[in-house]
Amino acid sequence: MIELSIAGRSCRLSGSETPDCILVQPSARHEDASLASEIAQLEALAPHPFLLVTIGLGDWTLDLMPWPDGNISRDPEAGKHGQETLDYILQDLLPELERRYGPRPVILGGYSLGGLFALWASCRTDRFQAVAAASPSVWIHGWIPFAKKNRPMAEAVYLSLGDREEHVKNQAIARVGDNLRAYYGMLQDQMGPEHCALVWEEGGHFNENAGRLARAFAWCLGRMPRM
Repeated sequence: MIELSIAGRSCRLSGSETPDCILVQPSARHEDASLASEIAQLEALAPHPFLLVTIGLGDWTLDLMPWPDGNISRDPEAGKHGQETLDYILQDLLPELERRYGPRPVILGGYSLGGLFALWASCRTDRFQAVAAASPSVWIHGWIPFAKKNRPMAEAVYLSLGDREEHVKNQAIARVGDNLRAYYGMLQDQMGPEHCALVWEEGGHFNENAGRLARAFAWCLGRMPRM
């Protein structure tokens, strides 16, 4: 693993020195402990060489929320900085990676709010060839209306959710299952069923995060061309 600063943000690079594809994952401090497991599982599953680039975040919710939702955060800054994170990826991170490795397909992925961010970002730019969204927080207020008006520009989208995640007392979070089913139906109509997937994992939101992300990225990698 290589740690370096790119345009003022801490990034970690793991994988092949000659990758066929670049995987980009915004990452919070609480995910550090599971990163090694994610990489190991992804290396076992990946159909061809990859480079995983994790971006260190200052604040998980502030850096990833696409718009405000008091059920996620009551911080007045919440929902104001997701675009800044996307701008960093497009204007700073990807140009530097292309300088180092040459043009490569890019897969954007993440877990929970990271998965939500990846889905939202794919509706704002065509720079990502695929999206790996594991347990995405599509229970955020306004997601379904947004999704109806904004289709992903990626070629492939992977969704997953734990089969216990919708069985919670919090009514806002509990709508995640219905929202994800509805969203998957939209994707099938928008992209065609061969370009999207919805996988049900065992357990709740905090079960096997590393494995879920590894399987999400591996599915997307399987749809990318070899260099």
